[in-house]
Amino acid sequence: MGDDDLLAAARAAAADAYAPYSGFAVGAAVRTRSGRIHPGANMENASYGLSLCAEAAALARAVAENDFQVVEIAVVGGKRGEGGTLVPGDPVTPCGRCRQLLKEAADVAGADIRVISANADLSKVLETTVSELLPHAFGPDHLTDG
Repeated sequence: MGDDDLLAAARAAAADAYAPYSGFAVGAAVRTRSGRIHPGANMENASYGLSLCAEAAALARAVAENDFQVVEIAVVGGKRGEGGTLVPGDPVTPCGRCRQLLKEAADVAGADIRVISANADLSKVLETTVSELLPHAFGPDHLTDG
């Protein structure tokens, strides 16, 4: 399995993002150990704090489909230009909240999730892992005694 299908799913999700306030559309797609791909798009709200990131939407979709052994995620996005098309810029990386959600998913899967971040036209791609994006992360082991 190459990256093309995962990036294409994230890019397609970004095209459907609901981003009327910022105009910044993001799509994400997770691939699970089963090989299935679960896409998600950002969904803004007039009260910005209630907005949902694409990565969170993709993770929630995998959970809802009982397929939460995430091994990879692709994140694609950019600002919408005239006609609603996404303008190429720099690769879009997960925000801090999403990095923490990915860390939890990595713990569940027992894998250091591969993170592929790209700009809107996929001309710039950055590959990393969750542990590189969020070193010294807070996790379930911090909640136990001892």
